[in-house]
Amino acid sequence: MEDVQKFIDEQVKSNPVVLFMKGTPQFPQCGFSGAVAQILKQAGVKKLVAFNVLESDELRQGVKTYADWPTLPQLFINGEFIGGCDIVREMAASGELQPLLEAAGAL
Repeated sequence: MEDVQKFIDEQVKSNPVVLFMKGTPQFPQCGFSGAVAQILKQAGVKKLVAFNVLESDELRQGVKTYADWPTLPQLFINGEFIGGCDIVREMAASGELQPLLEAAGAL
């Protein structure tokens, strides 16, 4: 589990936008994951690193532990945990998400 935590930490800190989701942005396997991927696409995110947690139980559990957040998807911007689907939706609707993405150089 320690290796997974290290892997997650490295990915989150070395990429501007990281999404841990069920499926992929092109083929989401859950409505919430699909919604977050769509919001990021509509925001114009070009630099997205996405991980399909369905490919690894260790990764799926590891990211929940890493962020201390029980559900997926999980979005990180500039090394910071942003939240899951509801939070990302609210931030996109209120205009809070776009400046974070711009600051991260993800567009």
